[in-house]
Amino acid sequence: MDYSEFNDDVDGLYRGDYAGLPIVGLRPPGAPMPAAGEAAWRVSVRVYDAKETFEEHFARFTETVDTTEVRALIIGGWADAYEKDASEPIRLLAENAERFPALRSLFFAAMPQEECEISWIQQSDVTPLLESFPLLERLEVRGGTGLELRPVRHEHLKILRFETGGLPASVVRAVGMSEFPALEYLELWLGTSEYGGETTGADLENILSGERLPALRHLGLQDSEIQDQVAALVASAPVVARLESLSLSMGVLTDEGAEALLSGVSLTHLKRLDLHHHYLTDAMVERLTATFSGIHLDVSDQQEPDDEWRYVAVAE
Repeated sequence: MDYSEFNDDVDGLYRGDYAGLPIVGLRPPGAPMPAAGEAAWRVSVRVYDAKETFEEHFARFTETVDTTEVRALIIGGWADAYEKDASEPIRLLAENAERFPALRSLFFAAMPQEECEISWIQQSDVTPLLESFPLLERLEVRGGTGLELRPVRHEHLKILRFETGGLPASVVRAVGMSEFPALEYLELWLGTSEYGGETTGADLENILSGERLPALRHLGLQDSEIQDQVAALVASAPVVARLESLSLSMGVLTDEGAEALLSGVSLTHLKRLDLHHHYLTDAMVERLTATFSGIHLDVSDQQEPDDEWRYVAVAE
């Protein structure tokens, strides 16, 4: 897997493509639509002033599109997603899983900021999405409020991402306790305590050991207000030796955390080290650039190191 291309693919979600396929929604009756397997299908209703329920829209989708051919699915908004949790969309997907035998990529609650702030999204237990789709290779979830996950074993999942402004520590622990023998790419936006992100170093222990993640090649522990502590833990983590790509971006990383990375286990074997959105001094940026001259190092989006108010990139 080329992780730089995958990062571009993630960014592409809001440009109109996902999992290498153009994003398409239901069109008016009689309007041309692509073959079911040649699009990433977005199933979504308005969060505000919805003209139909999510269940009604989902029913129209399954009646209109040959779901047996659908490879990529994007679940966007449901009515009043800022106060109604995600249990109904999750239930509908789980109950209809047999109708989607070809589904390999699923982005759940993919709502851009202008539609619903990330902290406003009312999540639920997303474990049924993994239990109901045993052949799923890619799962991405947006929103941490009310988010739950139980430890599971999934044989085929390769990519797992949680985009949140505050990832519950129980979810982090569940990821670490799960068995993901095929997982290559793990990305967790840890967020801030103000929005429910209360992960500690102990919660990351099973992930950083790598014992249940034998295929892991990319690890992202991002968007954290304790980014220095995370960096120090990563600097001595057994899982690092097998990684090709590491991201500690989007958080409150200072020279203290960067010093830990420089003095810990060698990271020069990496192909990519992403630290963008940081609070590093110019001198530390120069040291990092010199040390990691042979890899793709991203130290863009430098914040003011002396600023007494330090923020993660995504919170509310």
